[in-house]
Amino acid sequence: MITVQKAKSIIDQYLNQLDSEVVLINESSGRIINHNLEATFPFPRFDNSAMDGFAVRSIDTVGASQEHPASLKVIGISSAGVPSDLTLNPGECIQCMTGASIPNGADAVVIVEHTSGFTDNDTVHVFEETHSGKHIRKMGEEIQKGDSLIVKGTRITPSEIGVLASFGHRKFSVVKKPRIAIFGTGDELIEPGEILDDGQVYNSNLYIFADLVKNLGGHVTMKNVVKDSKESLNSFLSKALKTSDVIISSGGVSMGRFDYVRDVYIGLGVKEHFWKVAQKPGKPLFFGTKKGTLIFGLPGNPISAYIGFMKWVWPALESIMGIPKSKPITGLLTEPFPRENCKYRYLFGQAWFENEKLLCKPTGKIGSHMLSSSLSANCILGSEQGENPLQPGDKININVLPWKHIK
Repeated sequence: MITVQKAKSIIDQYLNQLDSEVVLINESSGRIINHNLEATFPFPRFDNSAMDGFAVRSIDTVGASQEHPASLKVIGISSAGVPSDLTLNPGECIQCMTGASIPNGADAVVIVEHTSGFTDNDTVHVFEETHSGKHIRKMGEEIQKGDSLIVKGTRITPSEIGVLASFGHRKFSVVKKPRIAIFGTGDELIEPGEILDDGQVYNSNLYIFADLVKNLGGHVTMKNVVKDSKESLNSFLSKALKTSDVIISSGGVSMGRFDYVRDVYIGLGVKEHFWKVAQKPGKPLFFGTKKGTLIFGLPGNPISAYIGFMKWVWPALESIMGIPKSKPITGLLTEPFPRENCKYRYLFGQAWFENEKLLCKPTGKIGSHMLSSSLSANCILGSEQGENPLQPGDKININVLPWKHIK
């Protein structure tokens, strides 16, 4: 049995980022950018109007008011996509629509509401004195050419899609989705919706695993409950080892009479790096590799499997996908936290802000089979080993669940 720190250092040695592929922008949502993107031009690309109105020389509006409007000659129109090539002379203006290029000679825009309006007349009355730069979006005021747009490792959301489209990127390089095989073992497992018989339980772990993989951005290529026999395991794993980047199992890695998973892995040429870690829950934890494929064998108890995935598999997937690893934060306990003499201890927890302090407590149920303890959780709490429980006011590590928030 090895320590949590030693196990993490071993896994880190085998984490290599996946290859990249080029995708179209309309297929990029949720993918991970594989390189830094810089602005190839300033944004806005040219001075343009922020409002519908008239492009003017601000000096021509000095003293303008409702009672004493400035009278200007209208010499043309500048609209979005159809700029005017005219140059303003003293006493002249040009109708200028939102997004339209600012004509030469103009240094401000008066909004149409502060004029006599858009008409076919050659003259417009301006009822407001303006100043240079008013209602003009200046070239490069948002982004300069060469500025960083999106950094490597960023997950593409609607915001990134909008910026990429604004700079003309129709396609770009992203990290390939990891191909992930997940399986559970146990003759007692049946699928939700089927009728339970004596001694049977519903398969929940694979549904948790599959949703976590989807949440992170991976692709589940194989998913099955495998019978507790070496033949069934060998058949499933032989294919999985050839077609997967990562294999994740639930159950079968402990020391039970029918726990064959570890033996089958080794029989198929998987190099075992460890299979017991000083942690609770989840002491039986298998990690191995074969030709670049990462293999994680998690326990079958639901909480052990769930926390095991979040603490071991999730960070590994982040790494091979090029996502910066999430870092724990520190909070103050409001209730006791049970510790172990020689094991690192994890529990689902609740964290919140109160009086400018980050507070936390474990959820009420702590058994490794009590999956309902995750329902009210927004984090996983973790503590080094110790003889006595941590007490209210003591500090503890907090890993916020990625789909949750601290309020």
